[in-house]
Amino acid sequence: METDSEQLTEIEAATLNHYDLNAESFWEGTKDHDVSQNYAAFLRALPGDRALDILDLGCGPGRDLFYFKTLGHRPVGLDGSARFCEMARAHSGCQVLRQNFLSLDLPTQGFDGIFANASLFHIPSRELPRVLDQLHAALRSAGVLFISNPRGNGEGWSGQRYGHFMEIDASRTFLAAARFEILDHYYRPPGKPRHEQPWLALTARRLD
Repeated sequence: METDSEQLTEIEAATLNHYDLNAESFWEGTKDHDVSQNYAAFLRALPGDRALDILDLGCGPGRDLFYFKTLGHRPVGLDGSARFCEMARAHSGCQVLRQNFLSLDLPTQGFDGIFANASLFHIPSRELPRVLDQLHAALRSAGVLFISNPRGNGEGWSGQRYGHFMEIDASRTFLAAARFEILDHYYRPPGKPRHEQPWLALTARRLD
């Protein structure tokens, strides 16, 4: 029987391998996605009078990194996929850290905001409290965490990727335990009935 550590290693390795093998098709399929609603929600909760230090957690090939850079901010990317890191550096010209979500090494109070678009749902539920604590520590006072994930109830494999799916109540419980206060949440895509909105997005503020 696999140990818990071995299971986590398998989950992370298989998920990252999927993205490494499908990096180019992922880029083609997502580079033109309209995520302006997410950008606006994230930036609205942050100071608008200065350049911000932003961590793009799970930056993928660098679409969002490039956008934040065009606004004059100082974004840093982070991804566990080696191929995504290469693509993100080339596309955005930004610093990109190659780190796995289950073994983060982030500067204490290094960021004004963390943008986690379609990434945190890959973290198994038993590890999520620890990772959220690390993100809390990486944010400055009153820093903002943005999360957008496919919603649902349950956890497990979808093909070669592992996912942990939550609705707003479960999300609120995890975030409150890690000393975050949810400021706002919404469902995507906008303008659809709820059963046609598979994505839950939220902004949360770090509580000291």
